[in-house]
Amino acid sequence: MSPRRRDAEGTATARAQRRAELLATAAEVFASQGYAATTVRKVADAAGILGGSLYYHFDSKESMADEILSTFLNEMWAAYDRVLAAGLGARETLEAIVVESFRSIDRHRPAVVLYQNESKHLANSERFRYLLDSHRRFEEMWMALLARGVREGAFRADLDRTLVYRFIRDTVWVAANWYQPGGRLPADDIAKQYLAMVLEGIQAS
Repeated sequence: MSPRRRDAEGTATARAQRRAELLATAAEVFASQGYAATTVRKVADAAGILGGSLYYHFDSKESMADEILSTFLNEMWAAYDRVLAAGLGARETLEAIVVESFRSIDRHRPAVVLYQNESKHLANSERFRYLLDSHRRFEEMWMALLARGVREGAFRADLDRTLVYRFIRDTVWVAANWYQPGGRLPADDIAKQYLAMVLEGIQAS
């Protein structure tokens, strides 16, 4: 490899790393201050750079939010698709989906908070319509999984599936508001505790 090419690749790598660092900072600011209240200047201040320097990497706060959310959702769906393609039973699929959800929170906690708080508003923009598509796909996945579980005899037939779906959805993803990476329990252990409560209850046998 020529020195010029090596230098170019090194520069590209450094820029990609810096871009990722800035996105992480932007995600934290969006999550803590809200999308509407966040300006490019606030993100730049949090990153310790001038506002104009941020425009070297992103043309707007919309671009930053778009990349933050699309990266989170793409990784989440890739993980879900691997689970759905594994040929597991309904209960095992549910357990694996919940584990992957908590792993997503671990990797993308600020993005999850941003999605929860701002997706309805952002989805009014054509640029963010994929948020609605993801929401519909998520609901369809869960409703189909719960119906399959009833057919397989893994889940109770007397429970309202829409209510079960909403309960699982809300109780899993609200964890992004209190979960801290590197905390007392890792994501997989929290998922196991959650599944034990949902599937087995908290009453001592």
